[in-house]
Amino acid sequence: MRASVLKRVVLVLGGFGMVFYVSTFLRSTHEPADKELEEPRIIRFFSDVQKNISDIFNVLQAFEQKQIIMHKMLDEDRRNPRAAAEVKQLLVKKQAEQPDAEIKDQQKPPKEKKSDKLYPDSALFKEWGENLSEDVQTEAQSLYLKYGYNVYLSDRLPLDRALPDTRDKRCMKKMYPKDLPSLGVVLIYLNEALSVIKRAVRSIIDRTSKNLLKEIILVDDNSSNDDLKEDLDAYMKMIEQQNPSLRIRRVRHSEQRGLAHARASGWEVATADVVAILDAHIEVNELWAEPLLTQIKGDRTVVTSPVFDRINFDDLKVTKYLPASHAFDWALWCMYESFSDDYIKLQDGSLPGKSPSVMGILVADRKYLGEIGVIDKGMKVYGGENVELGIRVWTCGGSVEVVPCSRIAHIERAHKPYMPDLSHAMKRNALRVAEIWMDEYKHNVNLAWNLPFENHGIDIGDISERKKLRETLKCKPFKWYLENVYPKLDPWDNIVAYGGLKNLDADMCLDQGPVPGNTPIAYHCYYYGSQLTYYRSNGELYIGGIKSHKYNDNRCVTDVGKKDTEPGLYNCKEAMQKGMGIYWDFTQGKEMKNRDSKKCLEIKKGKLLIQECSGQRWEIQNIIKPF
Repeated sequence: MRASVLKRVVLVLGGFGMVFYVSTFLRSTHEPADKELEEPRIIRFFSDVQKNISDIFNVLQAFEQKQIIMHKMLDEDRRNPRAAAEVKQLLVKKQAEQPDAEIKDQQKPPKEKKSDKLYPDSALFKEWGENLSEDVQTEAQSLYLKYGYNVYLSDRLPLDRALPDTRDKRCMKKMYPKDLPSLGVVLIYLNEALSVIKRAVRSIIDRTSKNLLKEIILVDDNSSNDDLKEDLDAYMKMIEQQNPSLRIRRVRHSEQRGLAHARASGWEVATADVVAILDAHIEVNELWAEPLLTQIKGDRTVVTSPVFDRINFDDLKVTKYLPASHAFDWALWCMYESFSDDYIKLQDGSLPGKSPSVMGILVADRKYLGEIGVIDKGMKVYGGENVELGIRVWTCGGSVEVVPCSRIAHIERAHKPYMPDLSHAMKRNALRVAEIWMDEYKHNVNLAWNLPFENHGIDIGDISERKKLRETLKCKPFKWYLENVYPKLDPWDNIVAYGGLKNLDADMCLDQGPVPGNTPIAYHCYYYGSQLTYYRSNGELYIGGIKSHKYNDNRCVTDVGKKDTEPGLYNCKEAMQKGMGIYWDFTQGKEMKNRDSKKCLEIKKGKLLIQECSGQRWEIQNIIKPF
């Protein structure tokens, strides 16, 4: 088709050329001329016509080639961008081969030069933030320090972003009852990023069945950020208008009261059958509510928790977490722990598992939670309230379950801006829990925090109401909890002394020495960390800390069995297997003698040794019971 068009164009243009030259020739015949010049003129005329027609044909042929290339480029561009780029390169090459083609010099603008990382030591930029301008890095770092996670990125992510489905495949096949109880969701926050709260709300609305979700309650623990006032109000008003059947409530504390009080405030406003008390820096996943509500429908005394997947604080990507029970140590710090052996034998990771505690986020029957005292408002700022709830639920007739088919993604902050050092509040709250619930085991919390049993100087607040609640509910003793709910926790019932161990003659203390390493040393006394010792009634002497759980091994001071040598510091089980002496006879203010070798732990010229006893005296800081 293109060839026929070309022929027509050539004929037309050739015709015009012939007419032009013939007319010129006729005009010239009316002018006087010699006959001798007439024949050469005619020959030149036809020669010129042929040459011009040939030139026109060459130009049109070159034009046709360009058209073919252009059509090919357009076709390929629709099918394959990469092939289109190759065709464009071909066109440029063809143009370069045509001397009469007018080629425009199209120069690409120079790439913007990216700066190096301004904050190479910042945790935010360890894995995230390549090729960012200096201005962007500065803004992102400032927001990170303020919030503990990547707010710069959060502000640029869609509020309704998709999450990976991290459930066990068996969860996909489960069917849930249609007549499940109604659900109210409480989100608590303190100076949270606005985009994070919006995304939490959006996820709850988009991923919770409308026939289940009755209300969303936002509890502000006295935030100071301006955008959490009018801006958040406007967003929640829009949500309310879009969802007229959904009840929206806002609670604002006039002063900061802490997580426990904020959770209790949310419960007080709730009206749904079941209340889910969540952090505001979360995103719920698909079908998160049904598995929890099903468990509660079957037993109103069960307090449930979803599995938390981690949202990385830097790139905000979701990392899948395996289902695990929510546990704690004697300092009451939270930790993950494997489910019981009986659960593991079932080999079904989609089944709910019993848990000794609940890690902050909880879903429970609203009225039942009220019957057992909701959450202890006497807990300050952060920490311990989740352990207190777990102990109370179990000892007062209920149970705690982690439900793997329910998934919530939760931002794990790199730091908590509202209190960089949580230890003071945590220590205070732990002592409060111990005094109310732990009976004769309460001093284990003192041990964990290296506090004296009496007169520790920390105000734990009024506990009379909570003790009265325990009596009213006729709750079981803590010993029952250790034996039946959390047998993995070492009761520490044979520890008789703890604290710094001082040699009165050398005026130096026992120290665990360099870590890693297996040689304790003598060092000037400061009674902290590496100098903390624990003496058990069976004669074991630990240094540098003590483990809270039976499945962990402590580090024993040992006589390694060589003459006049330095003592060793090894895991107790390992030392026993190697035939080391791990048992010591000790009386306060007397010598420290190894039970096997009959040699003593002594200090000679500033060096810690095991040698023949010379009567050196040792004294440990705190005595729990006579030994």
